[in-house]
Amino acid sequence: MIPTRRLLVRSFACVAVAAALVACSSPGATTGGTTIVSGAGCPSVQPEPLPGGETRTVTIATDLGEMVIRVEADLSPIAAGNFVALAGCQYYDGVVFHRVVPGFVIQGGDPTGTGTGGPGYTIADEPVTATYHRGTLAMARTAQPNSQGSQFFVVLSDAAGPILASYNTYAIFGEVTDGMDVADAIHAAADAEAPTHPVAMDSVTVTNP
Repeated sequence: MIPTRRLLVRSFACVAVAAALVACSSPGATTGGTTIVSGAGCPSVQPEPLPGGETRTVTIATDLGEMVIRVEADLSPIAAGNFVALAGCQYYDGVVFHRVVPGFVIQGGDPTGTGTGGPGYTIADEPVTATYHRGTLAMARTAQPNSQGSQFFVVLSDAAGPILASYNTYAIFGEVTDGMDVADAIHAAADAEAPTHPVAMDSVTVTNP
């Protein structure tokens, strides 16, 4: 998270370029902020990791179209298992992309829509095992260890990769395989880093490939 307790990258005000973004605020959720406890059927503690070698297909449907994501256990089994569990219990349905950083990321997964919320638990950190590039899906977090919850982000450009890699703390657990045009449309629709009318995830569904 960022020093303000909000997850993910800090504002462009930190420096003149996107690189300063993460320096001021990082992709992630907040600790000590508002929490939304999982509903019926949703986990209340860290879910089981996704078993090694397994993948899941997750489809995020919005008014602007669908993003299809391949979630891979071998990238980050804990983060993958957590995302799949939350998506499977409809935790993300109706949740917005509350943060849009031009040319950098779109971030969602906070039911409060403020960047300070989470599922009422956090998950353990994992090593970053891949490179950040356009389409990468990774967990948002604060600067505190083991602070990941439900917030995640999609990387909008390859240029964001080296910036995120300089922090090397955001667990990569998947990639958008179809629908990056939808991520671009979410970015284009935003009137600010915290959009006035954020795009919602109408439904988030999980299937076995």
